[in-house]
Amino acid sequence: MRKTFVIDTNVLLHNHQSLFSFKDNEVVIPLGVIEELDRFKGFNDERGREARSASRELDNIRATGHLYEGVPIANGGSLQVLIDHDMEIPYGFDKNKVDNRILACALHLKKQGRNVYLISKDINARIKADALGIPTQDFETNKVHIDELYPGWREVVLPARDIELFLASRSMEAPDVGLYLNEFVLMKAEENENKTALAKYCGTLKKLVPLYHISARPWGVEPLNLQQKFAIELLLCNEIQLVTLVGRAGTGKTLLALACGLQKTIDEHVYRKLLVSRPIMPLGKDIGYLPGSKDEKLSHWMQPIFDNLEFVMDRLYSNSDDVDKKIKFLIESQKVQIEAITYIRGRSIPKQFLIVDEAQNLTPHEVKTIISRAGEGTKVVLTGDPYQIDNPYLDSSSNGLNFVINRFKDKSLFGHIILHKSERSDLSALASELL
Repeated sequence: MRKTFVIDTNVLLHNHQSLFSFKDNEVVIPLGVIEELDRFKGFNDERGREARSASRELDNIRATGHLYEGVPIANGGSLQVLIDHDMEIPYGFDKNKVDNRILACALHLKKQGRNVYLISKDINARIKADALGIPTQDFETNKVHIDELYPGWREVVLPARDIELFLASRSMEAPDVGLYLNEFVLMKAEENENKTALAKYCGTLKKLVPLYHISARPWGVEPLNLQQKFAIELLLCNEIQLVTLVGRAGTGKTLLALACGLQKTIDEHVYRKLLVSRPIMPLGKDIGYLPGSKDEKLSHWMQPIFDNLEFVMDRLYSNSDDVDKKIKFLIESQKVQIEAITYIRGRSIPKQFLIVDEAQNLTPHEVKTIISRAGEGTKVVLTGDPYQIDNPYLDSSSNGLNFVINRFKDKSLFGHIILHKSERSDLSALASELL
């Protein structure tokens, strides 16, 4: 029996291509969804772009038939726009809310005997649909469950002789445990678990090799745990062009990325500049609500970046005035450039060390847009905490950061690490654990 999927507005705002994700089934768009798309189309953000794209897709489909009757689409299914104004809304539901009109559409189709499912990213809409006896689902495409996220490293137990041979020859055949390219390995001896060695699975050699930057201290920042050592290795390897660092607050994601970016840009001159960006997520308010020039507006949202820069400089200069002067010089000389995600779209970014902080607040499409801006010789670093999401249309499973990790995890130019231990302070670590 064919299924009938009633699509909520938030699904189209998440990904307009969701119209074609239901194979040979019926897709129904309530008229209230079209009205909401019309309201969002003027927004100068990702929701506005998705709303406009969804409207264009519907207009293209309209050219092949009448939407109110249902039009066949390329995947073998059909698409229908359903007028909902004359449908009965259950008692107790506010008739003026579009969400309830969408539910009324689903209930109306269910009473006709159709095999109806409501597809919505709104938890409350799914709860109300369930209360009405309507099967409901989240839009699952591109979802990566946080508990199944690729960690970037693993522990392997080997005979002590194998570890000794590895340390002597500086390489070894990888054990048959399904390693991904650029995955790290903590080797432990069967006879003595205190006898260990660190290695990385090299994509070109198809062998385990030692960490090249094991002794690196970029701009005086010393790794404080195993995962931080792995992160520095990825950040300093020129051949790895895309790095993702995931971890809770205080694990050192942004600090390590900045320190290594300064090392590769200022000291080694591998990149022309260090470009740092983050999405503007102030409870839905736009950057334009702040007074001043673009740089003055950005300074408020980029303060966490400046805090980390000050931490790095404090380790090199004892005088606070010298720290301020050095940071000011880096900014004014544009060796370090701060930019909002809003202004990256449409750019081409060659030979730069690009850090995108708080990447968990980006949709898969936004992350694709950012990475595709990378020109020749550019390294992209995405950092974020999938448990701390401010974007109302995303969750720990559907954000763009997880999406990238899942898609790139066996590519030779990609590396990833999950950082677990908070190193900011004892209080910060305790707060992350208890709160």
